Amino acid sequence: MCYSDDARVPLPPVGGAAADQGDLTLTSSDGTKFMAYFARASRPGGAGMVVLPDVRGLHHFFKELAQRFAEAGIDSVAIDYFARTAESDDRSDSFDYMPQVQKTTPENIAADVGAAIAYLKSKEGGAVKSVFTVGFCFGGSNSWNQSAAQRDLAGAIGFYGRPVRSEPNIPKMKAPLLLMIAGADAATTPEQNAEFQSALKAAGVPFEAHVYKDAPHSFFDRSFAQWKDACDDAWRRMLDFVGKHS
Repeated sequence: MCYSDDARVPLPPVGGAAADQGDLTLTSSDGTKFMAYFARASRPGGAGMVVLPDVRGLHHFFKELAQRFAEAGIDSVAIDYFARTAESDDRSDSFDYMPQVQKTTPENIAADVGAAIAYLKSKEGGAVKSVFTVGFCFGGSNSWNQSAAQRDLAGAIGFYGRPVRSEPNIPKMKAPLLLMIAGADAATTPEQNAEFQSALKAAGVPFEAHVYKDAPHSFFDRSFAQWKDACDDAWRRMLDFVGKHS
């Protein structure tokens, strides 16, 4: 997993507030009702963000991240992956997540993301004009995959995603990608990241990539004081990406 119960979301570089926030139940296209968390910006800029968690599902870190995007003027929804299989809504450190991860499918994840996109575009969700996704680790790859799965996606951001999980989708990708790469990520080699970028170029998929030299997997966490500059830069790049493609 990327984030423990002690992890905290880095603060965005722009100050603001969330006008409203809280737990939400969304309904996927197959009728599944699943956990989500919304945060509405007090001064919305017209963009929305779907937050795709790591293997933990809707852990409090990702609820907080939705709040931080709202503070930056971006209406946001963080989603859970496991409504079809998990017996409880507990996503704390005690949650046995891996058996649930193994039961997920790309199709179900895409359907749940689609429900979150529809919510953000509704009046209740903020009636946003442009929707993006952002994900971490397992969610990073799944975020990139939405470039192929979602018809009207404005862009897909992924932190420490594994290219092998997204490479099969490259021929169908349309929305631009932002690749946030931890330079010391033990799960993905520099060669794998380079091959992924070469394949994206060959397919004509628009993307931006940035490597945070020596940064470990899950560096985007304000409890890691030594990575504050990297976290600040990551926020700037995400907000610039949203501004560029909205």
